[in-house]
Amino acid sequence: MTGMNLKELMLNFEALAVYRNLLEDKVIKKLYGLINCLDGDKPELNGFIRLYNEFFFQLTVSNSTGSFKDYIVEKLIFDENPFSRLAEEVCFEDIDEHLIQAVSKDLDSLYAISCLTSIEIKELAMDKICSCDIERDVIKRLPSWEFQKKPDSNHKAFSIHYRRTLEILNSCDRWGDKVKELADFYYRNGSGMFARYGAFVWESIEGKSCLRGIEVPDPIRLSDFIGYEQERREVIENTEKFVKGLPANNVLLYGDRGTGKSSTVKAIANEYRESGLRIIEIPRKYLVEFPEVLRQIKGRKCKFIIFIDDLAFEDSEESYTVLKSVLEGGVENRPNNVLIYATSNRRHLIKEKFSDRAGFRSDNPDDEIRAQDTMQEKLSLSERFGITVIFSSPDKKRYLEIVEGLAAQRGIDIDRDRLQKEAMRWELMYNGRSARTAKQFVDWLEGNELLRE
Repeated sequence: MTGMNLKELMLNFEALAVYRNLLEDKVIKKLYGLINCLDGDKPELNGFIRLYNEFFFQLTVSNSTGSFKDYIVEKLIFDENPFSRLAEEVCFEDIDEHLIQAVSKDLDSLYAISCLTSIEIKELAMDKICSCDIERDVIKRLPSWEFQKKPDSNHKAFSIHYRRTLEILNSCDRWGDKVKELADFYYRNGSGMFARYGAFVWESIEGKSCLRGIEVPDPIRLSDFIGYEQERREVIENTEKFVKGLPANNVLLYGDRGTGKSSTVKAIANEYRESGLRIIEIPRKYLVEFPEVLRQIKGRKCKFIIFIDDLAFEDSEESYTVLKSVLEGGVENRPNNVLIYATSNRRHLIKEKFSDRAGFRSDNPDDEIRAQDTMQEKLSLSERFGITVIFSSPDKKRYLEIVEGLAAQRGIDIDRDRLQKEAMRWELMYNGRSARTAKQFVDWLEGNELLRE
């Protein structure tokens, strides 16, 4: 127990200056309301019990796998505020000492709040509210919020840098001394949601478009792939230049379905997350909002790959013009921390009809005179990607090599002739030869072998 009284507790909340956004957090707001109730002139037992249980419920909903202190630590590390934004851009030594002092005081206040226990709150309530043993027993039976973190139960995709910062804060008894460590975290990882998540999707929530961080992204890594090494090498080398701040190109990954185009982009994003790379997927229907996405990430510390999957346009789509402008030649330049990686099954991205070519020689007065110019305009979008990498369906030999490699990777002990016969039978029965078909076959085979055992 800290021996803290109600006035001290309230002051720790009110004293927050730089991290004041945390007072709007659902859990912290409930705790503040609970303590404010106790600090009133005549707190009532029923009102206290209701507020206590509301706080307990909100904490368990928001943080079922860790303690209240773990929750506070996560919130303060990923809070976006004047200090975190500045620390993202400049070294700790360049931050004004008055701001550092304010942050240090806030961290000490948050530490005091994080150490608050259910036992302390119950004892304060019994001293302030209870007039008989029955009321004391009711308060004593209220649930405790001191949860123990379950091993390996947290599947959130936190970075290595976050886990190190978490260890630093959990191993000390005065957070105010750790301002530099926190600033170093922001400088290496960015701040706010861009420090919290490695992958995002642009989507509409309640009628408003915004970035949503992906809690558990696809964990695929480059080491998981078998085959297509040469194709991936070109994309990897371009990405390495990008994360190092060197000139790099937008990339179009074009080819047959199931050859690993999308998986390649996601694996690269996972591989370079610790180097400050983030990925934002924009569904094709939201491409008209591309400029708004760019405005949200312009000037941030992180590097961003804007990922557009299965890219293809109808002739009249406005999003075609928007993307073309962003790729090259728009009035509002694409920020230096942004590249566009797109996948497509179409080489020229825009659907072309035979009627489009009718204008080359036509008696219809409404047809365009210079139809060839229009045709070239339609085909020019793919050329605005600096790099185009082709992923073709594998031949029989390559398909079997992928199957054998995946089976070895999974540790499946099976006769090679039988493996190849089963793999060929599978591709005939299902989706034809592709890297995806090979993986689906090995998934089936592994399940079958385990079931037999």
